[in-house]
Amino acid sequence: MADFNVLDYFFWLLLLIAFVMEIWALVDALTVPQGAFAAASKQSKKLWMIILIVATVLGLAHVAAPAYGIRPIGLLLGILPVAAFIAAAVYLADVRPAVAPYKKRNGGRGGSSGPYGPW
Repeated sequence: MADFNVLDYFFWLLLLIAFVMEIWALVDALTVPQGAFAAASKQSKKLWMIILIVATVLGLAHVAAPAYGIRPIGLLLGILPVAAFIAAAVYLADVRPAVAPYKKRNGGRGGSSGPYGPW
């Protein structure tokens, strides 16, 4: 990152934060059973996985681009990093809460739990 000013580092930090959100959304979607999406009346897991993988790859490309001399402000003004961020944000704000009740808890063990642990 040669000849970048403080504002360029700030915009790169925004790209990095968006990339972390995209990773978070992808990892969370991987842990949700396939039937949870249909039960919650959301798009299929396969579609969400495609969307989130593409978003994460775009996020990685945009975070790494300043290392090749591309200024971060130019990247943030494009539609692709914004679309990738929005895809992850929609998953985290809408889909994740809807499918959360269907996620496996306790490492796949039974869900019954007493006051001192599982029975």
